[in-house]
Amino acid sequence: MVTEDDRRWTPGLYGLPKRNGKLKDISHFDAPFFGVHPKQANTMDPQLRLMLEVAYEAIVDGGLNPSTMRGSRTGVYIGVSGSEAGEAFSRDPEELLGYSMTGCQRAMLANRLSYFFDFKGPSITIDTACSSSLLALENAFHAIRQGHIDAALVGGVNLLLKPNTSVQFMKLGMLSPEGTCKSFDSSGNGYCRSEAAVAVLLTKLSATKRVYATIINAGNNTDGYKEQGVTFPSGDIQQSLVRFLYQEANISPAQVEYIEAHGTGTKVGDPQEVNGIVSVFCQAKREPLLIGSTKSNMGHPEPASGLAALAKVILSLERGVWAPNLHFNDPNPDIPALTDGRVQVVDRPIPVRGGIVGINSFGFGGSNVHVILRPAGKPTNSTIPRTLPRMLPVCGRTEAAANAVIQKGKEHSSDESFLSLLSRVSEIPVANMPFRGYTLLGSQSDIKEVQMVQASARPLWYICSGESPSMFL
Repeated sequence: MVTEDDRRWTPGLYGLPKRNGKLKDISHFDAPFFGVHPKQANTMDPQLRLMLEVAYEAIVDGGLNPSTMRGSRTGVYIGVSGSEAGEAFSRDPEELLGYSMTGCQRAMLANRLSYFFDFKGPSITIDTACSSSLLALENAFHAIRQGHIDAALVGGVNLLLKPNTSVQFMKLGMLSPEGTCKSFDSSGNGYCRSEAAVAVLLTKLSATKRVYATIINAGNNTDGYKEQGVTFPSGDIQQSLVRFLYQEANISPAQVEYIEAHGTGTKVGDPQEVNGIVSVFCQAKREPLLIGSTKSNMGHPEPASGLAALAKVILSLERGVWAPNLHFNDPNPDIPALTDGRVQVVDRPIPVRGGIVGINSFGFGGSNVHVILRPAGKPTNSTIPRTLPRMLPVCGRTEAAANAVIQKGKEHSSDESFLSLLSRVSEIPVANMPFRGYTLLGSQSDIKEVQMVQASARPLWYICSGESPSMFL
């Protein structure tokens, strides 16, 4: 996921590390689908374009039809730290059209999503540097728990469009010259910058159609004044937050199986964090506490890193195996628990046992966030004997998309819960998904059809089966 190429700038420019994490393609955008004028689309921050895309995908992935959420008390909370595109689009005053203002203002990363989906809850962009997106999740969690909203779309995004910001981090001594995050390793010498766009849908458990995990508790605090300087992390303040959250939720340290650490691979940050974790979870005899950091795999996507870590945890829970860290060979000597057996870095695939999971995310200005997750229980077996063929309706923006959904339905033809989710999503309005189709699952022949239809009123038909009349719209 971390590569050396010139997709953003020439590797090694200004003495920068040659490797960083980059999304594969940020140049395409379906402006008509999202109701964006072409002039606006051309001067819209790619971060906002990406957030529109992944936000829509998150809702559909939850088995929900986005049109059914219009007008709902749904909040939007987005973690982002800057808009390098905005600086580029506004460089020449004589060429300004005004669209870059509404396309690149950081407020729009939340406001545009609320506008497109017609959500009526809070619409907030949050910047606490590297902890931005997990703080967005924490804010959304408490807003739902306190009854202010019914659901929340939470996102985080980071793009590296120009080298200037990287040069500043390099001058501060924060970047790894090799372009690798060697989390918890003795050779850790900085972090690797990377990109990410992440969105999750947070709802009440009673309203879910599909569950990956449940948030038990979440909170944040700030280091305050430190003699070492504003960017020096405080392990004491970090552990005070973590300890309070588990005590408040009445969770014992022994129940915690895994901690997804901030773990950037810096000389100072890793010992401060892990030694604090040990003070909370490893004071009594227990199985070794598992820890890891997704930054070793994909680099550090800064404001999006908290949700990127959440995505890694959810994928691991879904697969039943903890994803292993890279670049861990020799334990950091400033973290004694790595060698005395109290803490184990996941450096190889390890089966998930189903215990409680914690996620850390820290901003370099001292903003700390921790979230506690309970894994979703194993799904009930929804496989039922099929005595008759089942019709699966599908929709898509293109013919290829509709056929892809049909193929996915065939691959999971015995999973009735999954097929029900696909059927629900197929109700998306024709104006957005003009290709409609169906297939008959369990039939002796391969029956399927996909056509492009017009967004107009459909005629009313009566179909008599020969046994009892039924009306279909």
